Amino acid sequence: MKKIVGYRRKMNGAAVLLAVVCVFAVTRAAMPATPKGERDWPVYGGGSDLKLYSPLNQINRSNVAKLKVAWSYDAEDGPGYPETQPLMIRGVLYGLTPKHKAVALNAATGKILWQFDSGVEARGPNRGVTYWESGEDRRILASVKSFIYALDAKTGKIIPTFGKDGRIDLREGLGRDPETQTMNLTTPGVIYKDLLIVGGQTPENLPAPPGDIRAFEVKTGKLRWTFHTIPHPGEFGYETWPKDAWTYSGAATAWTGMALDEKRGIIFAPTGNPASFAYGADRIGDNLFSCTLLALNAETGRRIWHFQAVKHDIWDRDLSSPPTLVTVTHKGKRIDAVALTSKQGFLYLFERATGKPLFPMEEKGYPASDVPGEQTAATQVLPTKPAPFARTNLTEDMLSNRTPEIHQWALERFRTFRGGGPFVPFGLNKETIFMPGPDGGAEWGGSAFDPTTGLLYVNSNDVAFTPSIVENKAAASGRQIYLNNCASCHGASREGSPSQFPALTRLQEEKKTVQAVIAIIQKGSGRMPAFPNLNTADLQALARYALTGENTELAGTTPAADAPKFRPGGFRKFVDPDGYPAVAPPWGTLNAINLNTGEYAWKIPFGEYPELAAKGMKNTGTENYGGPLVTAGGILFIGATNYDNKFHAYDKSTGKLLWETTLPFGGNATPITYQLGGKQYVVIFAGGGGKFGRRDGKGGGVYVAFALP
Repeated sequence: MKKIVGYRRKMNGAAVLLAVVCVFAVTRAAMPATPKGERDWPVYGGGSDLKLYSPLNQINRSNVAKLKVAWSYDAEDGPGYPETQPLMIRGVLYGLTPKHKAVALNAATGKILWQFDSGVEARGPNRGVTYWESGEDRRILASVKSFIYALDAKTGKIIPTFGKDGRIDLREGLGRDPETQTMNLTTPGVIYKDLLIVGGQTPENLPAPPGDIRAFEVKTGKLRWTFHTIPHPGEFGYETWPKDAWTYSGAATAWTGMALDEKRGIIFAPTGNPASFAYGADRIGDNLFSCTLLALNAETGRRIWHFQAVKHDIWDRDLSSPPTLVTVTHKGKRIDAVALTSKQGFLYLFERATGKPLFPMEEKGYPASDVPGEQTAATQVLPTKPAPFARTNLTEDMLSNRTPEIHQWALERFRTFRGGGPFVPFGLNKETIFMPGPDGGAEWGGSAFDPTTGLLYVNSNDVAFTPSIVENKAAASGRQIYLNNCASCHGASREGSPSQFPALTRLQEEKKTVQAVIAIIQKGSGRMPAFPNLNTADLQALARYALTGENTELAGTTPAADAPKFRPGGFRKFVDPDGYPAVAPPWGTLNAINLNTGEYAWKIPFGEYPELAAKGMKNTGTENYGGPLVTAGGILFIGATNYDNKFHAYDKSTGKLLWETTLPFGGNATPITYQLGGKQYVVIFAGGGGKFGRRDGKGGGVYVAFALP
């Protein structure tokens, strides 16, 4: 095992550069030819098809073990977990820092070329920037939180003719008061001709704006078309909601990334769950187009076809993976298809033009909810093939055997839960086994596809959670405001559920003040949305309770704005007393699936806990965030593993580990590869720490480039 040292790099007085919460893809046809012997990575995902595939083969099975650090760039920007996949265009690498400052680097040396700071404070997911050019007009389209900026790609300066003074505000035009709404971008959209097509990320509890998919003119920022994921009167799917839901309900956002079939002019957009995410009495019906794969006309936004993976979602089963456009051999014919991995562990495969499934689908019935006012869907549609890449149920024989004592503890706890499969409604005041948990199965990193073999690669989490539903009470104290708004993620006792949701008991260790906590509540942080609806007294009481556990009684009662009658009792991970998953390993896997046949080529445990590995308990797998990269050199590159900070190279045909190194922080991002000056580079952003990565809570932001010596 190799370990990177000396990775810190001074910024040498360079100007600070722009944060990009989510940026957008450049159409490959719009770019000039790359010089012979060189190859760019100009689009998020490597191309508008999001294959995460490169035909480069200078680095291959025979020499990958010789990889060395070619350069590194440390943003020295603190923790932030932006999960960025950079771009490389004609010798310049464009990326982000933990505080969402965009940076342009010399792709051969890592030397900083420019920076741009929007002045908007931001942290959390921000997975890439996007490049577009027409003649001499070369620009980066980048966003920080709710704002999309247009930057001169050569200088990093704002282009003032875009939108209003160089930016547009995504909170506007949604039919709600922009000042009380949150609409952030976390993952790049796409560019089609002269259109920039984006989704966004909203809160999962009300108040939340609707998750409209929108197309803006690249040159001006002017809105061209809107697709309502919560249909308006007269639109397809309107009858699947209450008649006025479009005026008050929210979310159903396309936050995870979209693929583009440029030839057909089709955008493929997976969407998330509706708000409120765990109790749907105010949104009775199937709730199109939440948790849906949409195929839209990229020119007009018109719906071509759709598939709803989860009807009336109350399980936080948003489609969290971007789609991958593939070509497969099916029943002797070559078919252009779209593949989509999911949190549930299911892989869906559809004909691109029609939405017809390539493998049979099966409609199954599930029990009704026992929560008053809730009406769950009677049936859900599941793929029969390929087999799920994560366990979708938990039984007694699947509990941890790490020690006999741990097994007995897990068995006793398990017998107090209700269970039965992937769509069993959460119980009222009773915990339900939820397998895999809300962090997947597959996550936002998505899948990589090798067009030469038909193999699709996906990494997966494989641990259980134990959610429940409880009554939402009037907020007469700081603790009750916390329970109404925060406990579903951070737990009723502020204990969190690391690594998915951090423990708030650490706030005092980090020397946070009440005012600092209030700022986080109002503005959001990382995956946590903003809560702009709380008044001053509520904010003070909530912040004090979150920080210290001190409960402040309020004069009278202050019901939470738009609070539903019931709320999640907490999405707690099922872990043993030592903090490890209480289910048997593997706790994370790496999978290769033959899309021509629907069969698995290989499947391996993915990730380790260093302290368990030191005791001989290796290959347990761990939670993992960040996608794979596959190359013609026979290599599958991936970071992602949460607790060991490793970057790996596997034989793409067999799953054999060929090389690995330890990054300065967790590699919770998707790597890229390019060839420059005759040399192939592989680059990954290492920024994991705290809830993603090392247990010491430290994080940072370092781009690390590898090449052959």
